[in-house]
Amino acid sequence: MSLVIASQLEPEHNEALARHPLRPRVIAASEEEPWRAADEADVLVVRPSPVWREAGRAPVPAPWPGRLRWVCSASAGVDFYPAWLLEAPLVTCARGTASEEIADYVIGALYRQAKDFDGAVARGPQEWRYRPLGQVLGSTVGLIGLGAIGTAVARRALALGARVVAVRRSGGGGSGSGGSLVPGVEVVERVEDVVAQADHIVVAVPATPATRHLVNADLLARARPGAHLVNVARGSVVDQEALLAALDAGQLGFATLDVTEPEPLPAGHRLYTHPRVRLTPHLASNYTLARDKLLAKILADITRFGAGERPSDVVEPARGY
Repeated sequence: MSLVIASQLEPEHNEALARHPLRPRVIAASEEEPWRAADEADVLVVRPSPVWREAGRAPVPAPWPGRLRWVCSASAGVDFYPAWLLEAPLVTCARGTASEEIADYVIGALYRQAKDFDGAVARGPQEWRYRPLGQVLGSTVGLIGLGAIGTAVARRALALGARVVAVRRSGGGGSGSGGSLVPGVEVVERVEDVVAQADHIVVAVPATPATRHLVNADLLARARPGAHLVNVARGSVVDQEALLAALDAGQLGFATLDVTEPEPLPAGHRLYTHPRVRLTPHLASNYTLARDKLLAKILADITRFGAGERPSDVVEPARGY
């Protein structure tokens, strides 16, 4: 099988792709117009570079999808790309490649909020006094989304003695191990039921039109006073103005955000300086460690594709993930 792969990955990863047993011809996709590779490639490996966001504001480029048979996204979400990218015959995503790293970030956020080590630091004898520390043990972690990331968070939280309640975007009710892929997770029917019970609310759903502002004023009003919101999904899933209002009113105790809308936020935005917000610049996936898992996944999918099989994690255009 003669296979041409156009790739936006780093040169060392492209070299690894070229060493695949199928010996594909690997070319670097243009950084300015990576979609132009549709003219000459069978496979296009894309990453969420800024040009894709801009491309969504322009008409569908003339060659698209050209001779392409497969578009392979190096990101789990495909919301960053223009809608016309999904017109390719086959689109896959990198679901699961960074879930363990993101889950570690979430657990770190939970512990940092529960223990408040920063607030407990003694900087002199006048501050040498007892201060109660919270616990993750015995707390309730609510998961909005039980995909690869939610599952990885659930395993960790259960091991730490937390109760885990989750809602799955594919539905499914019941409680205990019977309704969940992770034994011990209580799966409920509605996102409102998760929020009402949780000490820590973890948002881990894909960004789609259906999930835009899923976490809104009405939902936040159901939160337990002092609850901690962690968003490792996309900024669009949370109504940021509603979030700020809930924090100001004390309905929420704190928010840990790795994603915002837009990214980066404009200078002077309140989320940068709000005393009840910890904002990190979309780094939970820890890409420098996760990229080796990404490469292994792509290589395995090339093997499947070359054998006439479907690669893993095919995106459903109607759902957008």
